[in-house]
Order: sequence, then C-alpha cells, then structure tokens
Amino acid sequence: MKEIGKRKTRRSRILMDLSSVSSLALVLNLIVLLVTSKGVSGASFTFVNRCAYTVWPGILANAGSPRLDSTGFELPKDSSRSFQAPTGWSGRFWGRTGCTFDGSGSGACLTGDCGAGQMECNGLGAAPPVTLAEFTLGTGGQDFYDVSLVDGYNLPMIVEGSGGSGLCASTGCTTDLNRQCPSELRVGDGDACKSACEAFGSPEYCCSGAYSTPATCKPSVYSEMFKAACPRSYSYAYDDATSTFTCTGADYTVTFCPSSPSQKSSRDTTPVTEATPVTGSTSQGSGSESGVSYSGNGYGYSGSGYSSSGYGYSGTGYSGSGSSSESGSGQTMLTDGSWLAGLAMGDSPRTASPSIPQSVLMALTAICSLDG
Repeated sequence: MKEIGKRKTRRSRILMDLSSVSSLALVLNLIVLLVTSKGVSGASFTFVNRCAYTVWPGILANAGSPRLDSTGFELPKDSSRSFQAPTGWSGRFWGRTGCTFDGSGSGACLTGDCGAGQMECNGLGAAPPVTLAEFTLGTGGQDFYDVSLVDGYNLPMIVEGSGGSGLCASTGCTTDLNRQCPSELRVGDGDACKSACEAFGSPEYCCSGAYSTPATCKPSVYSEMFKAACPRSYSYAYDDATSTFTCTGADYTVTFCPSSPSQKSSRDTTPVTEATPVTGSTSQGSGSESGVSYSGNGYGYSGSGYSSSGYGYSGTGYSGSGSSSESGSGQTMLTDGSWLAGLAMGDSPRTASPSIPQSVLMALTAICSLDG
C-alpha cells in the first residue's frame, strides 16, 4: 500500500510539473504575441482635411513596398479616410490642390500633380513644389517619419502618432508659407512656394555636385526661412538632426491645414480663415505662427524670426546642431549619418519599446496566478 501511495504521489508531481511547463509555454506564446502583434499589423494612416477646400491626397510607395488601397483620392473639407499599411512599408503622402477631375477620374491638379492624368497616381510622385510626409514602418514596430519642405511647400500639414510608445512627437508645418513666400519662389497667385533648388537649380541649393555632402551643403537664407517658420520640418537635404522622428507601435494621422485653413486659391471653393485648435501637439517653447517667430523651441533657434518684407533674420538662426531638451526633437541621426541605414532596415538608435517589459510583467503575473 505504501508503494502504491508513493507511485501516486510521484505521478501527481509529474503531472504538476507538466502542467507548469504547459502554463509557461502558454505564457511565453502570449509574450511573443503581445510583442509582435503590432509589428505584424503595421500601422493605419488616417488623412484628415481641415482646409476650407477639397484636397486630393497622393500616395507613393517606395520600391519594394506594396501599394496601399489607393494611390490618390478626393478628400472633401471636414472629412477623413483611413488606410492600413503593413510592417516594413515605406513611402510618402502629399496633398494636391486645385484639381479638376471628370466622372471617369481623368484630370489634373494645380499643385502636387502626379502627372498620371488620373485621380489615382498609380506609382507616380508629386511635381514640386509640394509638402511631403515620409514614413518607414520598421520591423518590431519602430517607425521613422518626417514632414519635408525640401521639394517646396503647397499647404500646411502635420503628422501625429497615437497609441504608440516612445517620444512619438508630432511634426509638420502649420504656417501658411504661401502668404509669406518671397516673390522669386512664389507660384502663381500664392498657390505654392518653391524651394531654392527648384527655383534656381544651382548645386549649392540642391546639395549636388561639389555640394553633395553634409559638410559642403549648408542651409541657405531660403531654407532658413522655411526652418524658422516650420522648425520640425526638413528645410534642406541634410536637415536630419531636427527633422526625423521615431515612434513604436503607433497609428498615424496626417492632417491638412491643421490650425487654420490655407489662404491659397481653390477652384471649387473660396477659402475662409477660421481658427481650429489642434489637440495632441507636443511642441514646446514660445512662438507665433502668424509672425513666424520662435524662442526656446529647442531646434537650434533663439529668438529667430523671418521678416517677409526684408527676408531678414534676428537672433542666432539655424545652428544645425540638432541638440534639444524637448522630448521628441527628432534626434535620430547618428554622428556618422547611419540613421539612413536604420531607415531602410527599420532599426532605430533609440532604446527598446517599454511595451516589452510590460508584456513580461503580465506574463510573470500570469505564471504566479497559475502556480497559485
């Protein structure tokens, strides 16, 4: 009888050990699911139009990235539309204005036209000048994003992340640069504002030829004008340190005319200025969009301001140091410029997402409850 009792006790212990192993395997699978679920699903992009006129967003996937559900569509004022993008997707978005399309979708746009002759851009990019939002959704949920004025400007735009971890700063340009654009850069009656490269084509403005490195291509008075007005946006080709941002596991909203509708002309409506507060902004410091002056913004400016009448600046101007005490200042460029490799691979010099330790904590809690 004693021997039988010992066998039963031994069998019970074995069963308990097997149960613990099964529970541990279940919890480990849960950890993997929690950590990788966002990476598998990628991110959603929601386009919001707060302009007082219709915008026609364009979408261009980079080489090797799949096409999203649309490459160009109509977005009436006060409307939104969302798309899902897989992990590893990279590409750019922009807003087209002054478009005329017929019932079959054939037509063209005044700014940002992609040359397809259709509402869908079908793999074609935007004709400058145009405000661009650029994204790379990295593996493990680490994303890189920026708003660029390197190809000029046609309307205000901001990018905001939600539901992610890390710095996840908003970026973009809320200033209507069309109203302050120098005459030599102006398109039409203020429909868009060219970059100096587009306007003059010289190597020092285009960062080409002998000026093709960060050491030789420096900000110009024109790119500094853009930077003073829009400190978080790319103002010229090597404006990396204060213009590229990262976030982990977020969904993104791209808003056209986020703070007040642009004053550019439109073929379908007459824009009216109306202030619309933007929530979720992480910008700090003081400044005035209407006067385009900033102080204490953490982007290498101190009391810098653009004077539209004389194109003059006061204060220190753009330092290009990329140093900032502000959370989410875009300091993702390493000293050797290797952030570009990270952009392609989806890696980041940032620390790992805090969501993983949280997942481990959840798993340990589950183990304790099972053992109990």
